[in-house]
Amino acid sequence: MSSEILGELIPVGGGDPIPLAQPVLTLGRRESCDICLQFPNISGRHCELSYRDGYWYIRDLGSTNGIKVNGTRVFNRPLRPGDEISISSRTFAIQYALTANIREVLERILEEDDAFPKQSLLERAGLVKTPRSRGDD
Repeated sequence: MSSEILGELIPVGGGDPIPLAQPVLTLGRRESCDICLQFPNISGRHCELSYRDGYWYIRDLGSTNGIKVNGTRVFNRPLRPGDEISISSRTFAIQYALTANIREVLERILEEDDAFPKQSLLERAGLVKTPRSRGDD
């Protein structure tokens, strides 16, 4: 295992940064988690951060209070540097240096963003209506 720091979680509102020193980290209330957050509204195993292809992903592990990225509830999503992650009511900004091609990263984020599944960028912006297959168009 490398001792290289792959990024940091910065508590919004103050607090010590949390180093992201492993490519897969579990976050939750249990002491067995890689990042232990001892708050009653955080599940025992709340979410997982994983570093792949030069950027971080977050995945909900079936938590009670969920996770949000930039205010939108998500289940699995790639993270851009500076994104704000809310784990229940605790908010952190993720900071890291992109090592992959930025265009590839942004395309993958748009493809995999589960807040707007299977929509083009124009549809997401509300500039194009998607035809419905129900026959009531």
